[in-house]
Amino acid sequence: MIFAAALCVGFLIEALVAWPSGLFRLVGHPVTWIGHAIRLCERWLNAPGRSPLVLNLLGAGTVVVILIVTVLPSIVLSAMLPAGWAGILIGGVLAWPFLAARSLYDHVVAVARPLAQGETGAARQAVSMIIGRNPDLLDDAGIARASLESLAENTSDGIVAPVFWGGVFGLPGLVGYKAINTMDSMIGHRSARYEHFGMVAARLDDLVNLIPARLTGVLFALVSGHMTRSFSVMLRDARHHRSPNAGWPEAAMAGALDVRLSGPRIYGDQTADEPWLNATAPDAGASAPYRGLALYVRAMVVLVVILALVALA
Repeated sequence: MIFAAALCVGFLIEALVAWPSGLFRLVGHPVTWIGHAIRLCERWLNAPGRSPLVLNLLGAGTVVVILIVTVLPSIVLSAMLPAGWAGILIGGVLAWPFLAARSLYDHVVAVARPLAQGETGAARQAVSMIIGRNPDLLDDAGIARASLESLAENTSDGIVAPVFWGGVFGLPGLVGYKAINTMDSMIGHRSARYEHFGMVAARLDDLVNLIPARLTGVLFALVSGHMTRSFSVMLRDARHHRSPNAGWPEAAMAGALDVRLSGPRIYGDQTADEPWLNATAPDAGASAPYRGLALYVRAMVVLVVILALVALA
């Protein structure tokens, strides 16, 4: 309950200042520190020529090592937190780097602004910062869809899931989740290099996001103003998504905004024939990212209120 209050403080700090660029230049960022450790393990252990079984085992060992070196210090720090308001404030500062509400908002606004002004080139450049596929192949509707999909999925991965696991297990849960999610983003790809080495990281990330992804979808539906439609699309279409989790917040957002999301897309030289979410709805227009951001802000306000109520309880 006390760490729920600390999460509220962390939310407030991140909403006000995000992670200042000057601070990043000075010390980096805790998630980048985790990323450096993952990269070292991967370069050392993921050697070509090893059998799939050996790579699976080495990848699993990497997951264990990264969780030990990240979660153990957070357990020690949690034990050292003072009681009362001092502990809440210090806990909030420690939670701050692992919450990304303002950062996510800023990234999507950077796409929404030029798109609404008809500056497709600038919008493509901005969306390239938050998606993994070639933005040069996207028209305005594709850019709008990509930004909304990223907003929906990252609301779950970047905010709701850390808050959920932080609420359950305190600072160690928050840090442990971010370590798992960072491993998935770095080595959890289905590619020739990571298919076997990153399998455990990818499966673990799927597991820890099962509940938060569905909670994010529910949160979007509740604040959408079109709750029945949003719930209906989510319950009907989420399971058709390529991801066991991302489809839930994306489908809820598609229903909330009455646009279609996902669908066929190109990665590199391959076309992925993904099914549509809310297929009968129109394409996302140039204003859709702004409408998605309004939905997102309402969801974040409700999330902070829930955290505050949990802390007061």
